[in-house]
Amino acid sequence: MTILLLETATAVCSVALARDGRVLAELHSDQPNAHSSRLPLFVQQLFAQCGITPSQLDAVCVSSGPGSYTGLRIGVSSAKGFCYALSIPLLSVPTLQGMAAQYYAQHPDYHGMVCPMIDARRMECYTAIFEMENHSNAAANSQLSTLNFQLSTLKPTSADIIAPCIYDDYLNRGEVVLLGDGAEKTRSLLGIHPNARYDTDFRISATGMLPIAMQRLQAGQLEDVAYFEPFYLKDFVAKKSVVRGLK
Repeated sequence: MTILLLETATAVCSVALARDGRVLAELHSDQPNAHSSRLPLFVQQLFAQCGITPSQLDAVCVSSGPGSYTGLRIGVSSAKGFCYALSIPLLSVPTLQGMAAQYYAQHPDYHGMVCPMIDARRMECYTAIFEMENHSNAAANSQLSTLNFQLSTLKPTSADIIAPCIYDDYLNRGEVVLLGDGAEKTRSLLGIHPNARYDTDFRISATGMLPIAMQRLQAGQLEDVAYFEPFYLKDFVAKKSVVRGLK
């Protein structure tokens, strides 16, 4: 099984190719407002690098949100285009769930909770809290693509105005790692708690979606290519353009 993975929910544009549960290659860019130009270029480069043609794809997986409205639209529309043209399945992974899976894969000995955070502007974050159910499989396997684990959702995805009362119950239960581009602005409120840990080196990657994508593909949990939409969580609010020449 060859899967193309697209992650465009945040400022990072990440594209990966995987075959039979193993990541073959990944490309990413932190350049802001460049998803529409970077994503097709990355896909083309990965195909050439891995010696794979589009016709060899068995599925496409896209990060479904929440996150950047524009980024999600670019990722989902690109994924739909591939699936429609090639008549292959469309898979989706909730962005925060993919981030948690990626962290557990990169830290197989960690047994605490994970709180991915995506900046939603002002003092608001898209956030959820997860816990890994079966640590034994993860501890025995440091390869992201071969992990076979189940994530338990302790706090459902929501858009939160950061306040200690939201997280106290979880922090009082045990260690919580906060990560993602929204985590840093919570440090002044949550960082004083002895169980709060911050991973400032974490960078979201399309590879984080692979274990969940494989599980969903095997279970037949496919999206409708015609009607699937990203999970925006909040309504889109248009702003005055800051690009010169546009009004």
